Amino acid sequence: MTEPIRGSVSRLPVCPPGFGLDTIAKRVGGAVTSLGLNEGPEPPFPTALDALARHLDRVNRYPARGSGELVAALATHHQVSEDEVFVCAGADSAIGYATQACIDPGDEAVVPWPSFPSFARDTEKRDGVAVLVPLSDWQIDVDALAAAVTRRTKLVFTATPNNPTGLALERSALDGLARSLPESVVLVVDEAYFDYLDADSRADAIRDVYPVRSQTLVLRTFSKLYGLAGLRVGYAIGPAALVDAMRRVQRGYDVGLLAQVAALASLGDEVEVARRAASNAEAVAALYPILERHGLSPVLGSRGNFVLARVGDDAEALAAALLERGILVQSGAPFGSPGSLRITAGSEADRAVLDAALGSLRSR
Repeated sequence: MTEPIRGSVSRLPVCPPGFGLDTIAKRVGGAVTSLGLNEGPEPPFPTALDALARHLDRVNRYPARGSGELVAALATHHQVSEDEVFVCAGADSAIGYATQACIDPGDEAVVPWPSFPSFARDTEKRDGVAVLVPLSDWQIDVDALAAAVTRRTKLVFTATPNNPTGLALERSALDGLARSLPESVVLVVDEAYFDYLDADSRADAIRDVYPVRSQTLVLRTFSKLYGLAGLRVGYAIGPAALVDAMRRVQRGYDVGLLAQVAALASLGDEVEVARRAASNAEAVAALYPILERHGLSPVLGSRGNFVLARVGDDAEALAAALLERGILVQSGAPFGSPGSLRITAGSEADRAVLDAALGSLRSR
């Protein structure tokens, strides 16, 4: 019998179901410290928790199709039109919808590597070609990205801060990349960790790049600093024609009711954003000496809420040994960095558990 499944799907990574922290805790026989998914260590904003409580009895109703209220609020927040705002189930989802809107079989997307796997995987899901451009000293090489563009290129991806390295692009580098690309190419700037950057010096693709280069799509999320990872809500700002195309391929009820109201209630509290950003900077700074003390080699200068640690051939074994001790970390292999572990900075208590576990492994 002929299989109806596209042959190219077999070349994509296997993606088995995952399990929640409670199930993992039962399997390891103890508490679990989650340092593998770059979640914020704090709960949702108090305003978001209040909004969630008020709407719990309404989950028998479908959410607003297309997240109209949140689209309107984000348009006001970023001073763009509602036609330029796309809300979806996390910034990761926006990557998939952008490739659906732009990539035909054989088209190319230029991707820095190591970086976020969905840039490459979602391109390949469309039978497109992901052109992987190596980093230079762990930093995205914007000149090399521009040089990799061909007549088949539809999208150029970049991320600042980059995941898994945590390094951010300077404003001049991002501006130079934007100016060097032909107008036929969409520049996709993943700013999932934007809120952790220093507000006075950071590049801001919505403010600095999009107004001067309309073929730019900027991704943001409520999953990290805002503490809404479990609700899956992010958004993109970009040209109305591209947003329209992404809406045409989007699932009708892509973002749930609770995700919409929690994100809406989180907007505007800049004092809390600044407090959490400052707390995260302290957490990342505190993680470095722990890793170095136990013989790991962290990539310095992370501006996200995580650190990439070079481990060598023992990376997978170390991740497994930490899991046995109830600590989840992320292998760098799916991100193009085998031999590394990506470790979330977490809370002070999280880092103490990690420190003890690494110490016990060294003493074996």
